[in-house]
Amino acid sequence: MIVVSDTTPVISLMKANQLELLEKLYGNVLIPEAVYRELTENPVYAEEANIIKTLKFLKMVPVKNTKSVNVLRSISGLDAGESEALIMYDEQKADLLLMDEHKGRSVAKQLNVRYIGTVGILMLAFDNGYIQPAEVKQCLDAMLLSGIRIDKKLYHIVMEHVGLAV
Repeated sequence: MIVVSDTTPVISLMKANQLELLEKLYGNVLIPEAVYRELTENPVYAEEANIIKTLKFLKMVPVKNTKSVNVLRSISGLDAGESEALIMYDEQKADLLLMDEHKGRSVAKQLNVRYIGTVGILMLAFDNGYIQPAEVKQCLDAMLLSGIRIDKKLYHIVMEHVGLAV
């Protein structure tokens, strides 16, 4: 299975201390250069950047068609990471795109791209026995505490799914 990721799912899972779920679920995960830069170039997050740089399952791959990236950015208003991830999905004939941002997912839907967000990754990890209900709740709560927005309705759906109705 070929999986491409945008920035936010990686950051969210890192903040929830569950980044290894990507490797457990998908093996290798491809990230375009713009996503790699977003994850590693901010000096405020040097510690997190060092973690990203050491992960063997995150594979930085350059996008070949930069012209398509630029066109997508200009017509959609997406950032470089989202645009490169969408173009890479097509170039790599990927099976799945990891993306959280609403605008990016809307464009992905228009392009018939199969995608899943961080919350879906947590549910899938639970369904596959990689994490327990309490860990799912801890992940979501950690993400909320770190400023990641999760719709209350979605939070309740996940809690119900894992058997922890709130």
